[in-house]
Amino acid sequence: MLISPAMNAALREARFAGDAALDASGVRAARLAAPHVPDADRRVHGPSVRCAGTAEALGLRSSGEPALREWELGRWSGARLDEVGARESEGVAAWLGDPSAAPHGGESLLGLCARAGAWLDSLTGDSRVLAVTEPSLVRAAVVHALALPPQAFWRLDVAPLALTELTGRTGRWNLRVGRPLGDRQGGGEADRGTS
Repeated sequence: MLISPAMNAALREARFAGDAALDASGVRAARLAAPHVPDADRRVHGPSVRCAGTAEALGLRSSGEPALREWELGRWSGARLDEVGARESEGVAAWLGDPSAAPHGGESLLGLCARAGAWLDSLTGDSRVLAVTEPSLVRAAVVHALALPPQAFWRLDVAPLALTELTGRTGRWNLRVGRPLGDRQGGGEADRGTS
């Protein structure tokens, strides 16, 4: 089970990564969502300030997981998308069009998907794992789990405090798409997609 972090200024400003603490509305939203967090045998969070802050605001006793760190975007980290697009339009085009490109000097999309996939595949046994992790990691994990082409990453949206559930095991994952925390509707057999 993957929960994306609550809102912060970097998300509002469409910044690349930009690790920053949750803002007041993000903390408030996470606290309101806390009663709706599913049970888990193991709880982890990405090492960013916003993932750790979200886990804390959700009331989770979780440990940091280095494999769930934010997508490494090199010199673009902390900059706004429109700023980078204006000064490095060819680099942004390459980054969006070629999954192996890393014009920012950081991690390529293929590298991110491989890292997320390695972490996902390292989960063994019947335990239920809950991870508060960056939207990029949620998207990369879904790409890996469903064996999607890397370009599908760009077609997946992950809202703040959305729950994405992957069930199964290495080689055979199923997806329950991003249910917002606090949505207590559904969950019955009819919702589980028996078709």
